[in-house]
Amino acid sequence: MANLKDLKNRIQSVKNTRKITKAMQMVSAAKLRRAQEAAEAGRPYATRMADVMRNLARGAADSDGAPRLLAGTGKSEVHLLVVATGERGLCGGFNSSIAKLARLHAQRLLAEGKKVKILTVGKKGREQLRRDFGHAMVAHVDLSAVKRVGYVNAQDVASEVLSRFETGEFDVATIFFNTFQSVIAQIPTATQLIPAVVEESDEAAAFYEFEPDEQEILTELLPAAITTQIFTALLENGASEQGARMSAMDNATRNAGEMIDKLTIQYNRSRQAAITNELIEIISGAEAL
Repeated sequence: MANLKDLKNRIQSVKNTRKITKAMQMVSAAKLRRAQEAAEAGRPYATRMADVMRNLARGAADSDGAPRLLAGTGKSEVHLLVVATGERGLCGGFNSSIAKLARLHAQRLLAEGKKVKILTVGKKGREQLRRDFGHAMVAHVDLSAVKRVGYVNAQDVASEVLSRFETGEFDVATIFFNTFQSVIAQIPTATQLIPAVVEESDEAAAFYEFEPDEQEILTELLPAAITTQIFTALLENGASEQGARMSAMDNATRNAGEMIDKLTIQYNRSRQAAITNELIEIISGAEAL
C-alpha cells in the first residue's frame, strides 16, 4: 500500500503542475488573439502581392531575359529547405509536424539523387532534424530573443536565402511552416520560394502595360515578394504555435485534474485502511488484556 506521505506529496506536486499549465494556457490565449489578428491581417497583402506578381510574370516568364528568381537556374539538383519552427516546446505536435514534413521531403529528394541543404528558423526544428540531417544544415536564424515577429525578421531570413542563391549554392528553395486554421487545427505547409511559383487564376486575366517593362519591375519586386512569403509563413507559424500551446496546456490541465482526483481517492482509501488497521490493533490488544 502506498505511503500516505508520498501520496500527499504527489498530489501537491500535481496541483503545482496544474497551476503552471493553467497559467501557460491563459498566456497563450492572450498571445493567440494578437498572433491570429496579425496572420489574418497579413493574408490580404500576400494575396494582392501574388496577383501583382501573376500579372507581371505572365509576359516575362518565358522570355530570355527573365530574372533568375523567376526563371530559376535551369536545374533542380540542389534544394534548400527553409524549416520554420518555434523556439520553445510544450505546444503539442506543432514543431514535430513541420519537422516531419521537411524530413519526408528531404528523404524523397535524396532518393531521387538530389542534394539537400537545410536552413532552420527556430531552435526546435534544428534539434529534431540534426540527428538525421546534421551534415546538410548550412545555416540557422535565431529568433529566441524576438517577442513579436516583424517584417524585419522576415528580411533577415530572406537575405540569407537570397545571398546563397546569388552565389549559386542551390537551385530550388522551399519553406516549411504551419498554416493556422483554428486552435485545434494547424496545417503543415510547404511553399516553393525560388524559383517563384506564379499560379494561374481562374478569373479573367487583366492585361496591363508596365513602365518600365515587366522584367525590370520583376527584378526589383521579386525579392520583396519572397520576403513577403517568408513573413506570411512566420505569422502563420506564430498563430499556429500559440493555438497548439493553448490546446496542449488545456489538455495538460484537465489531465492533471483527473490525476488529482484519482490520487485523492487512493489517498483516502489508504488512510481509511490505515485507520481500520489501527482500530483492529487496539481492539485486539484490549481483548488480549
